[in-house]
Amino acid sequence: MIKQFFGKLRLSVSSVCIPLQAASDPMGRKLYYDETLIQPAMKKLDDYRLLIDSKEYAPIMIGGMGVDISTPEMALEGARLGGIAHLSDALICAVSDRYLKTNYVKDRFAKNKASAHLSNKSFAQFDLQEVAEATRNLVSSTMEKKKGPGDIFINLMEKLTMNNPRETLHARLIGALDGGIDGISLGAGLHLSSFDLIKDHPRFRDAKLGIIVSSQRALKLFLKRTARLKRNPDFIVVEGPLAGGHLGFGLDDWFNYDLKTITQEVMELLKKESLSIPVIPAGGIFTGSDAVELIEAGASAVQVATRFTITKESGLPEKAKQAYFEAKEEDIVVNLVSPTGYPMRMLAQSPCIGAGIKPNCESMGYILDREGNCSYIEAYQQAKELQPDNISVKEKTCLCTQMRAYRTWTCGHSTSRLKETSQRMDDGTFRILTTEEVFNDYLYGTNK
Repeated sequence: MIKQFFGKLRLSVSSVCIPLQAASDPMGRKLYYDETLIQPAMKKLDDYRLLIDSKEYAPIMIGGMGVDISTPEMALEGARLGGIAHLSDALICAVSDRYLKTNYVKDRFAKNKASAHLSNKSFAQFDLQEVAEATRNLVSSTMEKKKGPGDIFINLMEKLTMNNPRETLHARLIGALDGGIDGISLGAGLHLSSFDLIKDHPRFRDAKLGIIVSSQRALKLFLKRTARLKRNPDFIVVEGPLAGGHLGFGLDDWFNYDLKTITQEVMELLKKESLSIPVIPAGGIFTGSDAVELIEAGASAVQVATRFTITKESGLPEKAKQAYFEAKEEDIVVNLVSPTGYPMRMLAQSPCIGAGIKPNCESMGYILDREGNCSYIEAYQQAKELQPDNISVKEKTCLCTQMRAYRTWTCGHSTSRLKETSQRMDDGTFRILTTEEVFNDYLYGTNK
């Protein structure tokens, strides 16, 4: 019997189901299936479940993509579908302005503009109460709309030093917990003191708290610190070298590592320490079959992101989504243009590369270190001295301003495969998928 799937679209980018005729389904793809031809032995991601602190989820975690690529709308969809989806704390005050009509960025500039000519930006301190308030309100406004069996987490990054690393991180952590977030993923840093910052919060042992690591060593350091509080993480995300955006590896050696090996090393450490904590690999997991392979090897779920960047719910503008679809393998580069010092994977066509935009720390300043410095400011001043009438900064980018404007096109290693998942329309563009379609493709897809 030939069956066309409606409702829950169980489609795979390279399905075991056989195309039988040249006709289009509701997604515009020529995919009709004969149920008798489906290989019964093939395991699907939907055959597994993630268990965190006695709560069961579909084994899919949608990563936190900033700035505002992981929108509240995407997070709500992920939770509705039974998985875990993230908000991102990147430029949290600017994101609050976008959704909640606050004026944090405008007010910050008004406060600091008189000192904008100074190269050192130590004067541009964030108002900690505003940072906590922006985080709390964005989280609570999202959580109020949440439906379905899944959860919404937020990715909180230590490397967002914000001119006052410890106190601004504390404000974001407290704001997220006060806003009712289901869980927090600690990323972009070792977070050796993060649990200490919230140990007295009433939700410290109630909210689901996890860490993102890229090595066994990083996890060992984190567990050593949390053991003092007798509070282990509820989950561990292992981010490999094929992930998008900032990487926890060196520019010259990231290609010497692989996700499977690091994941196994993390699980071996947990076994040695007699700890039963879900391990969730991330980076380069493009299909449901990729995910099944990792779960069969001992993982509890997977974190995925790249395929969600081009969904309807993604915050990326249409132009950027189409650029992701059009990307070729050679367009995906790892460079050091980020002023954080971390290597970053992105599209070579990113408009931010080589741009000579004036530093905007008076309004933003999320990458300023505790002394008020940012490597982009130095790079900009050098470029300005060389060519004052045509400034082009090659070495670094003004990450805050460029990411807020969606001009920094960070992406995963498998971005060039996105075109396999959609169909080119008559006008030459690719059809934009929904979060539900991509989520279900991971759940029910059976081929590479």
